[in-house]
Amino acid sequence: MQLSLGYSPCPNDTFIFHALTHGLVDMNGITVSESLADVETLNRLALDARYDLTKVSFHALAFLRDNYCLLRSGGAVGRGCGPLVLTRKPTDMSALSGKRIAIPGRFTTAYMLLMLYGDQSWEVVEMPFDRIMDAVQSGEVDAGLVIHESRFTYHAHGLHKALDLGEWWESETGLPIPLGGILARRTLGVEVVRAVESGIRRSIEYARRHPEAAKPYIKEYAQEMDDAVIDSHIGLYVNEFSLDLGEEGMSAVEELFARAEYRRIIPTDDNPLFL
Repeated sequence: MQLSLGYSPCPNDTFIFHALTHGLVDMNGITVSESLADVETLNRLALDARYDLTKVSFHALAFLRDNYCLLRSGGAVGRGCGPLVLTRKPTDMSALSGKRIAIPGRFTTAYMLLMLYGDQSWEVVEMPFDRIMDAVQSGEVDAGLVIHESRFTYHAHGLHKALDLGEWWESETGLPIPLGGILARRTLGVEVVRAVESGIRRSIEYARRHPEAAKPYIKEYAQEMDDAVIDSHIGLYVNEFSLDLGEEGMSAVEELFARAEYRRIIPTDDNPLFL
């Protein structure tokens, strides 16, 4: 059986899936055909049920639960890894009321967290995540909501942090921040879903045992080519929650959805998260 798989070109995803997509781990006869795209593109493709397996933002998952279930492995959940709001000059969030904030997509968890944090009084401007820092620098927007490796490189762009949404979330809830997860079509059935979960865990374990093996693949797609930034990115976003969400990871996802449902940011849904 061959399954279609979508994930992002970010170093954490290419690190996680390298062994799985290069025939280095076995999934009992299941193989995958991968496609790489930025996370907001993946979110929108998932709304059309494009792939059998796909990485998405947890914000997007709230609109996908009829067709997809969440996998316990392969996701991006952690501490100290939240989205940042950046500005050209030091400021605080109160000064940004009514201002233009660039966001990396309306279905990103970053945007969900921004809405949970504030009063939604900003004018949001959607653009690809890798354009946002330049747009802040040039004055095209007043602030930018950044994700991925931008948290490691914004100082080099002369930008300032107005808010760390991960710090805010952790102080509010005491829970890790759930950013993205891997989904599977519900129609694949329990046996296939469990085999894929196991395959992803073994792919991560392989990458950790052989860290040099995936580097050419990671660098082929990385936005930021500096080895130190790539290593920091992987070290932050690939962690114990990537192997298995566990009780704490599942509690974080449930809390995120409960708060967003209460604020009517996402619809309520009775479909179970897991198959």
